[in-house]
Amino acid sequence: MPVPAWLESWRGRPESYCHRQMLDAVFYLLDSGINWRAMPGDFPPWDRVNAFFRRWRDRGLTIELHDRLRAGTRGRRTRPRADRRHY
Repeated sequence: MPVPAWLESWRGRPESYCHRQMLDAVFYLLDSGINWRAMPGDFPPWDRVNAFFRRWRDRGLTIELHDRLRAGTRGRRTRPRADRRHY
């Protein structure tokens, strides 16, 4: 997971919520198929989670996270067997 900007320099305000809480909220949203505004009270406010997700998406970090999780699941092989061409 990327280091928050406020830890890399002295600029910016520290984040109010840890990244684990934010990721758990995004995963819950994706798993249950709810709207952002229907986020349960156990998670940070929906607008903060949405801003966190958009910031990561705009920087390409969601794709990197997906690729790392996929590589960890498949081990050394990054492409599925059905995707390989056997001629």
